[in-house]
Formats: sequence, C-alpha cells, structure tokens
Amino acid sequence: MIHLITGGQRSGKSSRAQELALSLTDSPVYIATARVWDEDFEQRVERHKDDRDERWTSLEVEKALGDIEVKAEVVVVDCITLWLTNFFMDTDQDIDRSMELAKNELEKLFKKDCTLILVTNEIGMGTHAHTESGRKFADMQGWMNQYIAKQADKVTLMVSGIPVEVKG
Repeated sequence: MIHLITGGQRSGKSSRAQELALSLTDSPVYIATARVWDEDFEQRVERHKDDRDERWTSLEVEKALGDIEVKAEVVVVDCITLWLTNFFMDTDQDIDRSMELAKNELEKLFKKDCTLILVTNEIGMGTHAHTESGRKFADMQGWMNQYIAKQADKVTLMVSGIPVEVKG
C-alpha cells in the first residue's frame, strides 16, 4: 500500500501522515530526508522531532530510500520534496539525472513489504519561482509527484488542515 499525502506549506501534511501511521500500527518508522541547511531549518526539524513520541523509530536517509531495512508495518517518508532537493543539488541541478536516480530509489522502496506513507509538497500551486533554479525544481517536483501519484493506492491533498481524498 502506497499513500501519498500532498499539499502546500503548513497545510497539515506531516500531522496527517503521523496520525494515519499511528492509526495503522503502534510502532511506525519515520524516515527524515532533510539536510539541515541553516538555523531556521534546524528549528523546523526539531519541531518535527518533538511531534513524535517513543512509539516511533526514526531514521535519517538523505537519498538511499531503497536501501532501508524495513521490519515495520508502516513507514512514513517525510518528505519527498526535501529528498528530491538532495538529488537536485548533488547533480548540479540536472533534472534528468535527478529524476533517474530518484525513480530508481523509489522503485526499490515500492517493493518493500510495508505500508508506505509519502509526504510531498505541491510547490507549483504557490508563487512562480523567481530564479531559473527554482523554476527547474518546481517542474521536477511536479513531475515526481505525478510519478508517485500514479503508483499510489491513495492520494490525499491537505488543504488548511483538512484532508481531501483525491485517489483511492
């Protein structure tokens, strides 16, 4: 089972993913994909950590999602956008190479015997990026979201903290 949860910034995506995971198991795994780029982002990461209690097993995986050893029933990956950023930056913003590498990791992850809850951002619904790099990334993120949504059994769009079921 693959469940994609998408939405804008502060739409309630992570909270929804965590609530869903805990409704399915008492011992979910949380995979954090972010690199800490600055102090503000470090505070965001700490806030996310504080949202999880002792029931959670947390792993930090920057890119190699397909290599994780899954022994849990439910795995939350938060988030696809930050994970994709890691490929984008490491390939000097090469969209084709980033997509190829990311899709390879996802294909391995999708074969794992667990329920996957993937959190992503709908960044194309906001303001138009002011830089070429920002526009390239927004396009790539949109294509990745489409790719995952096609594979997903369920897709939920979060709007102001309210889940809107899109697929499944």
